Amino acid sequence: MLPPNPSAPSPTSGAPMKSPGSDNSRQRLVAITSVIIVALLGVIAYLVIDKIKAGKEYTTLEGQYNEVEALRADLEKSYDDALAQLNGVKTENEELKARIETQKEELAAQKAKIDQLLSSKGNLDKARAEIKKLNSQIEQYLAEINQLRRENQELGERNRQLSEEKETLSSDLEAQRASNQELSAAKAALASEKEQVERERTILAKKVDRASMIAVQSVEVSGLKRKSDGKTTKKNYADNVDQLQVCFNTTANEVAENGREVYYIRIISPLGETLAVEDLGSGTFTAADNEKIRYTMEKDFNYNGVPQKMCAVWSPNQPFSKGKYEVEIYNKGYLAGKGSVVLK
Repeated sequence: MLPPNPSAPSPTSGAPMKSPGSDNSRQRLVAITSVIIVALLGVIAYLVIDKIKAGKEYTTLEGQYNEVEALRADLEKSYDDALAQLNGVKTENEELKARIETQKEELAAQKAKIDQLLSSKGNLDKARAEIKKLNSQIEQYLAEINQLRRENQELGERNRQLSEEKETLSSDLEAQRASNQELSAAKAALASEKEQVERERTILAKKVDRASMIAVQSVEVSGLKRKSDGKTTKKNYADNVDQLQVCFNTTANEVAENGREVYYIRIISPLGETLAVEDLGSGTFTAADNEKIRYTMEKDFNYNGVPQKMCAVWSPNQPFSKGKYEVEIYNKGYLAGKGSVVLK
């Protein structure tokens, strides 16, 4: 309402009544004022609502910012902790070193991806999922590294045990080698000593054989011709000779023991060849100097220390040639006597 006009006459003063036109102006003014007031009230209401809405948006943005910072802090902490644990693994194993470096590169790439998501609006849900994935990945990596480290430690322990066993085996081997060397040296010394004993024994045996050799004397070689009645007669012409007879006398030897003795008789032709036919008892004997000598026939007998005469006949069933025939008689590998005959 408009304030009363002091100059206007009071209705009770007896002044005359206003005109109808004056009332219409007043009503119009009141209507305009009402409209203005309603408009102002609308503006005020809009501003209040907008401010409340802005406040809510600010609160939401502030919450989102705080959440991003919290996620970023958790990300940094998880990443730094993982790096610290990975860097804390001390190993000389090249495979394990390479695996750790690969895991560090993979974690760095995952962190960079999450940082990019946190820097972009509307990607918090993806960032949370990636952070969860990163934490799971870190746990998996650390478990794998710990497993590899345990295996590496077990391998190291096994290598240490193997090294100790190798050292023990090497020590045992050295001891065995030394023992073998000592044994070989002792064996060589024993073999040398045995060889020396054998040489001395052989020399002594030869001396004994030489000393006990039963010499022969009066060696007589004769050409014989067998007659039709079976008897033989001495001949000097090769054409009439079909046998050679060797007779000799044994001598007494006090060193020789009684028992069986053998004389090897060697008949040498005018051409220097030893007459020998295997089927007639010829063969080879070993002389005292280890030379193999072919013999024509052998004569064995029982020696009793008493000299005796014995003969041996060579009948080769083949003609004899002219010339001188040498005869050598051996006992115990030594030449015991010799003789000869010339067939004309």
